Amino acid sequence: MEGALATSNFCVPDLYPGNAAHAPRSRRLSYISPAASSAAPQNPSHRRKKKSTSSPPPSAAASATVLTSPPKQIEQQQVQEEHSDAAVTRIATTARTARISSEPDAPRKLPPRSRPRARAAAAASLPVAFCNALEEAINTFVDPPALRPSVDPRHVLSANFAPVDELPPTRCPVVRGAIPRCLAGGAYIRNGPNPQHLPRGPHHLFDGDGMLHSLLLPPEGSSGSSDPVLCSRYVQTYKYLLEREAGEPVMPNVFSGFHGLAGMARGAVTAARVLTGQMNPVEGVGLANTSLAVFGGRLYALGESDLPYAVRVDPATGDVTTLGRCDFGGRLSMGMTAHPKKDPITGEVFAFRYGPVPPFVTYFRFDPAGNKAADVPIFSVKQPSFLHDFAVTERYAIFPEIQIVMNPMGMVVGGGAPVGADPSMVPRLGVLPRYATDESEMRWFEVPGFNMMHSVNAWEERGGDEIVVVAPNVLSIEHALDRMELVHSSVELVRINLRTGNVSRTPLSAGNLDFPVIHPGCLGRRNRYGYFGVGDPMPKIAGVVKLDFDRAGHGDCTAARRDFGPGCFAGEPFFVPDDVEGNGNEDDGYLVCYVHNEATGDNRFVVMDARSPELDIVAEVQLPSRVPYGFHGLFVTQAELRSQHQ
Repeated sequence: MEGALATSNFCVPDLYPGNAAHAPRSRRLSYISPAASSAAPQNPSHRRKKKSTSSPPPSAAASATVLTSPPKQIEQQQVQEEHSDAAVTRIATTARTARISSEPDAPRKLPPRSRPRARAAAAASLPVAFCNALEEAINTFVDPPALRPSVDPRHVLSANFAPVDELPPTRCPVVRGAIPRCLAGGAYIRNGPNPQHLPRGPHHLFDGDGMLHSLLLPPEGSSGSSDPVLCSRYVQTYKYLLEREAGEPVMPNVFSGFHGLAGMARGAVTAARVLTGQMNPVEGVGLANTSLAVFGGRLYALGESDLPYAVRVDPATGDVTTLGRCDFGGRLSMGMTAHPKKDPITGEVFAFRYGPVPPFVTYFRFDPAGNKAADVPIFSVKQPSFLHDFAVTERYAIFPEIQIVMNPMGMVVGGGAPVGADPSMVPRLGVLPRYATDESEMRWFEVPGFNMMHSVNAWEERGGDEIVVVAPNVLSIEHALDRMELVHSSVELVRINLRTGNVSRTPLSAGNLDFPVIHPGCLGRRNRYGYFGVGDPMPKIAGVVKLDFDRAGHGDCTAARRDFGPGCFAGEPFFVPDDVEGNGNEDDGYLVCYVHNEATGDNRFVVMDARSPELDIVAEVQLPSRVPYGFHGLFVTQAELRSQHQ
């Protein structure tokens, strides 16, 4: 569909008492017809659409495009509106449509749906109002956020966790040093939650809509006036488009909303919205707010509760666009981990999905061109657990079974949440041949007390008889989802002897370390160095630590450390190999991340030398706007940007 884009902004300090300085400004975006647009006055002040209680109800027709792999044709149309005032220039979100020609074996592209606005509004206004009133009653009388501070939006969305508006491509000056040549022309992209609308009730950090913050670095040989370009854009998921059209939240907050009696009540409201056509979960329920991956000529925004969303960074302008939800020719369904593993030698990608119904875990892989192989269901997982990450070696895939479990009946019977800690459960590691076609060779090894949320790396030793896994162990697992500021993770090296069945654990550091990264060329092979964010508390990162795995068994393995300074925090660091001026050593490269100064509000892109004893800062870019704390990032090289499918 084509249309002009109308924006409406409203300030909400009254909803954030005591925190007016950090109150987020929510933007509502909705389409208006081309005819209405052409008839409207051209004065920008008349383009601002006022929110009305009689606004049209949300429509399940607001759907994201389903991409097939590979698509034959994509045509994009973009419409932008600029609104200027004395302080800041606002550019409305680009209206995009995509038309895809499906492969023969792909599911049919959804036909365009007509939108008889007047009749739809009249028919659906009552169900919408009824559901909204029920939610308001639940949030006011049954489960008010103030009773649970860990999911109170006034706390969760404060300071640098508060959402920001989209930012069109904006130039940024290099204020310190020079950008290393190996980064030239590439882009650092960080994913994270950024709720489009203020939540009606409880809100967990994990519940925010995905927003990509991309910094495109100037190519080598560009003119001296060429600066890096920052662009922040929402991933246009089905949820985002649906709620953008509605002008308010529609879909439930999964991590915070389903708790006890209130959770069951919200479940009933959600069912009513589905039955009355206000939303269609078949079109996707995910947020795409967790991480990114690049393979098969595409860049994907990932969230494990849904299919990947294909996105694109323009290598010329730095703008970020969403191409659509991708089902890989109908071969991928339900969801995919946010931490797929790409073999640096073969180019294959290994992944899985998990869920609350058997098989609780399903393993699969993609060839270098992005074609998905058959599923391998794993029925030996007896209870669904929170399987966020895994590891691969040259011959095996390793799956953790941790003490965070899914128990929907716990909400019904015990008045708790459907996902929570089970201290009685014994954690396990499952080892499956990497190219298995079924789970007949799956072996499970008990590792009491070892809860792996993120993996660093894994490899084989002793001719393949031993598997080594390096990962942070979440010691305070009961707080992992509810009170992240109380979480402490200690990095350990775990050895599994496949011949004897013996398992041993060696601590590498006692510090609170997580968000690990290694040289990507070492994935699945023995490596020496890992880089970790220092939680202070998680998910705020106060510094970066470099661990030397060769020191395992000889005390603390810290080889280098960089603290960002008082009041300065970052997110996950990302390692970029120096394949231009390096000498081939594993730690020849740079660590990159965004850093926020909570005292001054200053925001910078920081480049650190991964070889130096203090991880020296070699370059800094001054950012024009705030980048909220988030989750995982990725550096996309210039060659990868240029080879993106259109």
